Amino acid sequence: MGIIKEIHNLYLKKEITVREVIEKYLKNIENWEPHVHAFLTVNLDYIEREIKRVEGLKFNEDLTLYGIPVAIKDNILTEGLLTTCASKILANFIPPYDAEVIRRLKEKGAIIIGKTNLDEFAMGSSTENSAFGPTKNPWDLERVPGGSSGGSAVAIATGESPLALGSDTGGSIRQPASFTGVIGLKPTYGLVSRYGLVAFASSLDQIGPFARKVEDLAIILQVIAGYDPKDSTSLPYSPPNYLDSLGKSVKGWKIGIPKEMWERGVEDSVLEVLDSALKVLRDLGVELIEISLPTVEYALPTYYLIATSEASSNLARYDGIHYGYRNKNQKDLISLYKVSRGEGFGSEVKRRIILGTYALSAGYYDAYYLKATKVRTLIRQDFESAFRKVDLIISPTSPVLPFRLGERIEDPLKMYLIDILTIPVNLAGIPAISVPAGFKDNLPIGLQFMGPFFSEDKLLQISYAFQKLMDFSEKYPNTVEGL
Repeated sequence: MGIIKEIHNLYLKKEITVREVIEKYLKNIENWEPHVHAFLTVNLDYIEREIKRVEGLKFNEDLTLYGIPVAIKDNILTEGLLTTCASKILANFIPPYDAEVIRRLKEKGAIIIGKTNLDEFAMGSSTENSAFGPTKNPWDLERVPGGSSGGSAVAIATGESPLALGSDTGGSIRQPASFTGVIGLKPTYGLVSRYGLVAFASSLDQIGPFARKVEDLAIILQVIAGYDPKDSTSLPYSPPNYLDSLGKSVKGWKIGIPKEMWERGVEDSVLEVLDSALKVLRDLGVELIEISLPTVEYALPTYYLIATSEASSNLARYDGIHYGYRNKNQKDLISLYKVSRGEGFGSEVKRRIILGTYALSAGYYDAYYLKATKVRTLIRQDFESAFRKVDLIISPTSPVLPFRLGERIEDPLKMYLIDILTIPVNLAGIPAISVPAGFKDNLPIGLQFMGPFFSEDKLLQISYAFQKLMDFSEKYPNTVEGL
């Protein structure tokens, strides 16, 4: 049984109130936050208003998230609640409206419990690039939780929230899910509205959920998925009932194992744990087939040309004039731009803006950005070809175990390589999910399932079957004494 259903059963029996549920999670936040720093904002006045709003609703079956707390990555707009993108340039920004996903969550009775930490503007793989300090991995407080949605993943791992939203541009949901031992889903590009998501790379960004149990993930995905006319990249697709696919047999499914994503650069300790996961899949009656995705070796450079180019364009709006941080000591417009942006952005964001501006500049556009978009098409075609032979594709989510804080932050290339197994999915626009598959030295390891466009129901079906045999949903970190 999922956490949502457990709480709702207690509501139905009148054994607990909405306020008591929220207070329980706030207590968990109070206990864990001094150690992990998963949240940037927990506004008690805002939460009080949310509790009263939900208490005024009559609990019924349509309110699928009634009285359920949800933690939100701090690059998703929340009306009346700070949205900083973990950047000094937006340190005091309070949005005038809710993102579409927030509107849908509230409509179904959810309560926004707080805004979670991230790499600044979602640019990073460790949640160390936050202007407000890093988030720490609750399984080992000297290690990173992954990024960029590290705060949301940690909130689930510690029990500070039963549900969370993140965003995934190159693995930013799946990689922290893997590093913290929770489930994270990156939906098909265009399935979930990006209206109100602060843009990093518009052709790659996608909002998705975190949870401990597949059932809970299916419920929140049902709420946030579906067409939104306010988002020009939203696709006119009516999602199925995702709960209907849970519990169905996966016997006879063909799952592809791409040699390119299992051999190069994957640590032996990761492969060792995932070997047991492959045995579980065979026990489920799945046929594992070796396949090839030859163009994925070009995914990393392709991604870092496209993503930085789009970031350069998107972040041009932070000029120190309309909103956000402004240096008040400048006498002319150009110096105001330069100094405000120079002081407001962190080093990784600046690096990506510079790289993207260069790739888009006259004389280099064809050689870099245009060529990258052509290679992106080849990568997508590789996946489409593979899905004609297999139902799903699997790989490790991350090639390495959670690494130590500070270990890679000074070496950008070393950091970028962490996303080598997740980036191809974003370039292709397809959905993927990371599920906990085991532990090595008490550090979590995730298995990534990838599917064709709009195959979220299949990903949930296989994940549910897998979780029944390899269930880590009740396993909590205990690195802090007394918790």
